[in-house]
Amino acid sequence: MELKTRRTMKQAKRGLLFQSEDIKVVFHEDAATEKYLKSNFIEGQSSFNLLFLLSPNINLQASDCGTNFQFKKNQYILHYSSAENHAELWTENQEVLKYLQIQVNYQYVFNLIDPKSNLESAEILENMKNNNFIFLHKQTPPNMTVEMHMILKEISGYSKKGMMQRLFIEAKIIKLLILIFEQFNEKDIVEDLSKTPETIKKFLDENYHKNLKVEEISRIIGINQNKLRKEFKEHYQTTIVDYVSELRMLKAKKMIINKQFMIKEIAIECGYEYVQNFTRAFKKKFGVSPEKLRLG
Repeated sequence: MELKTRRTMKQAKRGLLFQSEDIKVVFHEDAATEKYLKSNFIEGQSSFNLLFLLSPNINLQASDCGTNFQFKKNQYILHYSSAENHAELWTENQEVLKYLQIQVNYQYVFNLIDPKSNLESAEILENMKNNNFIFLHKQTPPNMTVEMHMILKEISGYSKKGMMQRLFIEAKIIKLLILIFEQFNEKDIVEDLSKTPETIKKFLDENYHKNLKVEEISRIIGINQNKLRKEFKEHYQTTIVDYVSELRMLKAKKMIINKQFMIKEIAIECGYEYVQNFTRAFKKKFGVSPEKLRLG
């Protein structure tokens, strides 16, 4: 009885999980009984297709291009198809063929993103149509995150039907799209910083007067703080903290010599919340207090 129940649950999770006028969700899982296991994959006309590859060494060949792709386990692609497109998926060496496809009509995504509302929305839709969310680095498909795995598990395990299921599926698809956009946005920031370490310096030059810690700078720029520290020090032979302190002291010295501002105002302008901390740092740098320097 228990074995029969398990088989029934497994069968229920395979095939069409959900379908509406705008969305279709298909889950496929088969174990190879021969050397090759093949599955037909269909993309509808004017549709966006999220394909999550859940087993290793899956090959894909689409009818609209002559190139074969091989995916590692837990990779995914977001692909736009203007016309109905057929693709073939297969595995070798008697491996399991397991994937989940989410197909969403173009008009639904258009209404969701609303590209006429602002430039960012228009750019996102344009990137989706140009299939810029297929390869994360060069020709490497992106890897699924832990949160993506959790969402797929929730989708495949949801039992309610009707309006509740539709709202649930739509909410999960929106969350998946947000995670994808964030993943690719972080990639762009990291690539820009790797190509131009000066970008880090530029940010510091423009924000050294703010009371920002390295952790906050890392979050704002979008790069791991350890990598941030390492790249900056390798390129400029100084730490971020020492560089910021140098900028603050040079600005403070100019303002003190000009005698147009109070010492307290200068401290705040240079990013120091307390005058005592500013005075201590200034004396350590120049060997004289701000007040004595002003007096000459």
